[in-house]
Amino acid sequence: MSDEIARPTSQTPQQSAASSSPSTDDKTGIASLPDLTPVLGDAREVAQRCEDFRKVFSALRTELGKVIVGQDEIISLTLVALFADGHVLLEGVPGLGKTLLVSTLSQILTLPFNRIQFTPDLMPADIVGTNVLMEDHTTRRRAMEFRPGPIFAQIILADEVNRATPKTQAALLEAMQERSVTVSGSTRHLVRPFLVLATQNPIEQEGTYTLPEAQLDRFLLKMIVPYSDRKEMTEILTRTTSTAMPTVRPIVDGRFILQAQTLLRGVVVADHVQDYAIRLVLATHPGTESAPSVTNRYVKVGVSPRGVQALVQCAKVRAVVAGRFACSFKDIEAVARPALRHRVMVNFEAEAESVSSDDVIGELLSIVPHELSKDSGPGSSGGANNTRRRLFGGRNRKARS
Repeated sequence: MSDEIARPTSQTPQQSAASSSPSTDDKTGIASLPDLTPVLGDAREVAQRCEDFRKVFSALRTELGKVIVGQDEIISLTLVALFADGHVLLEGVPGLGKTLLVSTLSQILTLPFNRIQFTPDLMPADIVGTNVLMEDHTTRRRAMEFRPGPIFAQIILADEVNRATPKTQAALLEAMQERSVTVSGSTRHLVRPFLVLATQNPIEQEGTYTLPEAQLDRFLLKMIVPYSDRKEMTEILTRTTSTAMPTVRPIVDGRFILQAQTLLRGVVVADHVQDYAIRLVLATHPGTESAPSVTNRYVKVGVSPRGVQALVQCAKVRAVVAGRFACSFKDIEAVARPALRHRVMVNFEAEAESVSSDDVIGELLSIVPHELSKDSGPGSSGGANNTRRRLFGGRNRKARS
């Protein structure tokens, strides 16, 4: 199943920009943004705020599309992660526009942006900062002064994160999860919204290190950036080899993002939809009563509770973008691969047969029922024991984004 984010209407970029872009303040260059402060108990006001958010989301997507050719699903899911208050891991070979996507996003969000180029000799202090002995030129007294590292911004590009050593990669953990860093025993909080967008090369490439499972779990979504097709490459050449380079304008600020995050947390998730997300995650746990045969055969480590949180968080954003204030099964299914692929660890047998985590997730989506029948036990997975009829047999099926 595709990870595509639903679009309520089909429009050309020109139509979309005209109909959904917020009006712009000529003095600041920033769009005049609607107030998304939630209004409890007023369904009409909530619906209006959701519609306002959907229009701004569409404007952001259109603005990114001025620079990024193709990659529509990557763009949409990156914005989903932003408003779901999570971090993103982009994987792909060099030259596919991963870094360009992040730098362009920082321009339209009007938030402080820093880039950290990960290399084998990068040290943790190069990321979080360090205390330096400084002398006051007036009093000649010396004191320790904290010099903040590049992590003290609101949009962080962690470029080629898997080229640094595990010790340095671990420096991101506290910042990503706690939104704070500790230097010399002193905790310093980071300003919200705080978003880390990390890029990495395929692990098979020379000079890369495997990201630890604890760090992978901190990313809300992991997306696989595909190659551009012939039409997209033609457009890339047209845009980048002429004198007229595309430019973007600022759209939103930090206040709007925080308001949107609060609004989206209030999206309704029905009990049966939430139960489906839980059963989907439980089906990834090998050796349990919820695990189908495909999991027991190919999975080494299943998804943690943080994974089901990611599913629901992203499904809420997707629902509002689609014009609804309640999640559906389709929303859960649409974000399952990017939300779970880095949390499902396959074993040696899967690697030997070229079975990826995407293959396992795709199989689970086909066998875990939306709702349990009355005669289904607590561990039922809706025909999970019959999955051997669809064993992968060494096929490596690639899933988009």
